[in-house]
Amino acid sequence: MELKVCIKKNLRDFVLDVDFTVHDEIFALLGASGCGKSMTLKCIAGIETPDEGKIILNGRTLYDSAKKINLPPQLRRAGYLFQNYALFPNMTVAENILFAAVGNAEEKNRKLKENLSRFQLDGLENAYPSELSGGQQQRVSFARVLTSHAEILLLDEPFSALDSWLKWQLELELADIFKIYGAAILVSHDRGEVYRLADKVAVMHNGVIGTLDTKREVFKHPKTLAATILTGCKNISPARKIAADKIFAEEWQLELTAKNIPDDLKFVGIRSHNLEFRAGLGENIFRMEIAQVIEDTFSYIVMVRAEGGKSIRWEVDKNFWRKIQAEEVYLYFPSDKIILASD
Repeated sequence: MELKVCIKKNLRDFVLDVDFTVHDEIFALLGASGCGKSMTLKCIAGIETPDEGKIILNGRTLYDSAKKINLPPQLRRAGYLFQNYALFPNMTVAENILFAAVGNAEEKNRKLKENLSRFQLDGLENAYPSELSGGQQQRVSFARVLTSHAEILLLDEPFSALDSWLKWQLELELADIFKIYGAAILVSHDRGEVYRLADKVAVMHNGVIGTLDTKREVFKHPKTLAATILTGCKNISPARKIAADKIFAEEWQLELTAKNIPDDLKFVGIRSHNLEFRAGLGENIFRMEIAQVIEDTFSYIVMVRAEGGKSIRWEVDKNFWRKIQAEEVYLYFPSDKIILASD
């Protein structure tokens, strides 16, 4: 499978300008609301039209502005899961699921039974969308996509209407579906969801992709401020390079040793669980006073700060914190866990 997307579209606040290729993988578009993720998906599906560019799926041109090609959605063979479900109100659950199904009557009936069971919709075959909860409507939408003759799945915030228990169950189911289907684009602002499901991640900000790599590399080296924030880093400070292996974190008032410091460095970050307790001073080890202690569900969030600096978040095991209960601590900033980011 190969999907090539190279498009531009003028939007109200920015220009959507993306260029990427998806192969046999789960490709995630991670970004804040309004950054252009869903619009990208709609352009691929044919619901929206770019201003220029190309979209090619498995050698078939879906859109080419220069050649004036723009296939309608029903001919694109892209299974789109709408964020707002887009079910037909005058059709039953069964009719909605089978709307885009292909095959003979026996094959269609098999697909219907399989997906009713998969998405816990047994007994609702004859119900109408207005009689369903939001979560049930989304599951019907999921089932409809999977009965279609799609070559790639396009999933726009697929779990947004589900409670945490059902979301987890469907996420496990979707992971199994991905093993069979093999190719999908997942739009999400949930970093955990993206990390668990995706192979490759593109981080979007104001219509452009700033970071694109394997999920492990993106979370380890986000490279940009937007990607650092979106991958969940809570500790971020403006920073500047002061030597080949030294940076100064301005808000934290700390001089840190780091590796591979880019000349265009603008920000430094470190994840709260990567800070390490130490017994005394050393390289990248600093004395910190305790500013605030917050009990979370399974850990303590301890806010610390160096003299003259702003607070830094440190996440600590509950049993460990109860043992030390200190007014000040020495914390180690591992050089290989320090995030270096540009704009």
